[in-house]
Amino acid sequence: MALPGAAARGGLWRLGAAALRPARGQPRLPLGLSSSPVLSPVCSQLCRCPGRSVSSRALVAAVAAAARRANARYERFLERSFPRFFVLHSTFKTGLRALFLELQEVRRIRARMAQLQLSPQQLPYRELERLRQFRRDLLKIIPIGIISIPPFANFLVLLLMYFFPRQLLLRHFWTPGQQQEFLAASERRRRAAHPAVLRALARAARALPEPQPRHLLLQLCAQVQGGAQPQLAQLLEVRSSFSGSQLMLSNLHVDHVVSSARLHPKICQRALSRALQPCPLLPAFVQRRRLRSLARQIRLLDAALRRLGTAQLREEELRAACFLRGLCCSQLCPAACQAWLERWLRLSRELQASEASLLVHSMVLLALNAGQPPE
Repeated sequence: MALPGAAARGGLWRLGAAALRPARGQPRLPLGLSSSPVLSPVCSQLCRCPGRSVSSRALVAAVAAAARRANARYERFLERSFPRFFVLHSTFKTGLRALFLELQEVRRIRARMAQLQLSPQQLPYRELERLRQFRRDLLKIIPIGIISIPPFANFLVLLLMYFFPRQLLLRHFWTPGQQQEFLAASERRRRAAHPAVLRALARAARALPEPQPRHLLLQLCAQVQGGAQPQLAQLLEVRSSFSGSQLMLSNLHVDHVVSSARLHPKICQRALSRALQPCPLLPAFVQRRRLRSLARQIRLLDAALRRLGTAQLREEELRAACFLRGLCCSQLCPAACQAWLERWLRLSRELQASEASLLVHSMVLLALNAGQPPE
């Protein structure tokens, strides 16, 4: 005699099997699928998904191709009708692409430093230079962000960028003509400030109490003023004068102090900042901080460049490295730039961190007569 519960379970099983059994004339589905009213919409969606993804990708590709064709026609129209505006348009587009690639590279470098716990001293030269350039560009963007805070100030920012591109625009958005023009202006400013730095250094040399360092430094200044380049041994002979209290970077004043029995002449910090930094009108403490930061950056880059070798640099990298270290190299050939950079690296290897003042002043002493052989 069958139990009532078993009979009920058997009836339910037969009812479920009848519900899942396909009707007469309908095709039998594969194992795991059903033609029930509840599951049929899901099956139909699964069947339609591949076709829908293929059609959506084709639609996106068609729209992108149409946008590229329209953009090409628009650029040809600008080039024919408004050539000057087309130069600005193409420069802006190229600059955006270069800035995006640089942001990606900086992010990759930062991620690798965090993952491997690397210090800046362990980075290759090109990655270290990329980080330095990015930090400089970031500091340049900060004033633009402050100006654009008030309402409707975006129009003022655009106007200022148009009239002051060298001060407010990033280097990515400079036209080729602007790059040459701004480089020539920077070199003219440096050359105009070099004699003032040399005169200030000669005045400071006369105030040194020890006769031997005073004589060596005055002889070095006279040799450079006469149009000759100093030897590295001459620069290393006066290193004690720059590591003392008289010519250290922390003691540089903005202007000369009149020589008297109590006061000694100080180096002209403003002329030195004008020769090496683009903002000589900053306060004195900011200028001293920027000069110390420049000396630290150059020492760090010099160590990485010695590991890489100057022969591995491309021409634009070689000229950028020389320009950062004070050389006006637009009129020099690549071989002369490489020879000058090799001499600079030999000098930088011998100097200590406490002799940052001599490192900064050597950027002027070695750059004044760069085309002449050392005596």
